[in-house]
Amino acid sequence: MSDLAAWVEAAGRELGLDPADVPVTAVLDLAKDVAHGVVRPGAPVSAYLMGVAVGRGADPADVAGRLSQLALSWSKPTA
Repeated sequence: MSDLAAWVEAAGRELGLDPADVPVTAVLDLAKDVAHGVVRPGAPVSAYLMGVAVGRGADPADVAGRLSQLALSWSKPTA
């Protein structure tokens, strides 16, 4: 078992979640897209936003896809 899988399993248990329900790949892909396309500190914040949306009933794959698409098309605001 990888370190990541062990962590997700332990953290999931701690929070009363089934580790099989954690969309690890989607979260990691989202974090990568935000970190590289927007700003590095935006990655964990975006993962949190994804979690809030999913907790409110949104589909994890849909949320991750929408946020990744936004990150990949992001143009930095001009001052």
